[in-house]
Amino acid sequence: MGWIRRSLFGMDVAEASFERRGFFSATPDARRVLEAAGIAFLHGYNSALSSSEPGTLVRALDALPDERRGFAMEGAGMALQLIDLLTPWSAAHLRSFLEGPGINHPYMLHVGAGWALARLRRNLRPALDRLDPLLRWLAVDGYGFHEGYFHGRRADAGRERVTSLGRAACSIFDQGLGRSLWFARGAAVNQVAAAVAELDESRRADVWSGLGLACTYAGGVSDAAIRELSLAAGPYLPHVAQGSCFAAGARYRAGNEAPHTDRACLLLCGMPASHVAPIAERARVGLAQDGRAETYLEWRARVRSTLQSEQVAA
Repeated sequence: MGWIRRSLFGMDVAEASFERRGFFSATPDARRVLEAAGIAFLHGYNSALSSSEPGTLVRALDALPDERRGFAMEGAGMALQLIDLLTPWSAAHLRSFLEGPGINHPYMLHVGAGWALARLRRNLRPALDRLDPLLRWLAVDGYGFHEGYFHGRRADAGRERVTSLGRAACSIFDQGLGRSLWFARGAAVNQVAAAVAELDESRRADVWSGLGLACTYAGGVSDAAIRELSLAAGPYLPHVAQGSCFAAGARYRAGNEAPHTDRACLLLCGMPASHVAPIAERARVGLAQDGRAETYLEWRARVRSTLQSEQVAA
């Protein structure tokens, strides 16, 4: 079955190349880092399609450097959700992995699940209802990233499919769209800032949140470029910092911390990643388990408030 799934649904690593995607290339270093992230994603995706049991998949993912393993987990999440959607009579592959080998990678696996929903153009609600009440909204973030990464200026067509879930879900879609801009514009700060400025003002805070997350998690730029990003964000800097905190939290939970993440936290949040990362987890405590997108937005707001308080105290 693994061979059949990969032959039908596998993706070539060329899909991650800037040439194939038509992405802007800021610097050779940024391109190298961002293409490597995409290749790691595809490694995880294709490995999950091919694997017949979790142990085989874990060994394939563990073969990657720590810094890139999260992207591979994201790809695996896409593949496992894809399998579940196509075989509803045995739709427990993603949940089993989340409760087993992927227990420390819930953020990236949920984001990856959103890629599958976007790829198949499935009704979002039934799939979301089978995911964690809070983290399910990361799948909508993944949906937004997929649309921005593959469809660029036509991404709003994908956003229209999210509107049935409410305005809060559209905000989360825009967070994923912001992450995709970091890749599509080659981590060039002037390019991403110009792209955000083209959007309606009501959407900019969410997009900046995604940019902060992508800058901190994926990296690819110098300290000077990170400082430039913080200046370009202007009044949206608290949202950039919140995204940075989420990125640090995901790496901290997974045990794949990276030097560039620490630098980004210092420059965007004013604190090292070791201090920033636990804030996202603490902010979850006491949140309602009601499955509402508004609760996810409350989580983000709590993180912003905590970061601002701790920056003042420092």
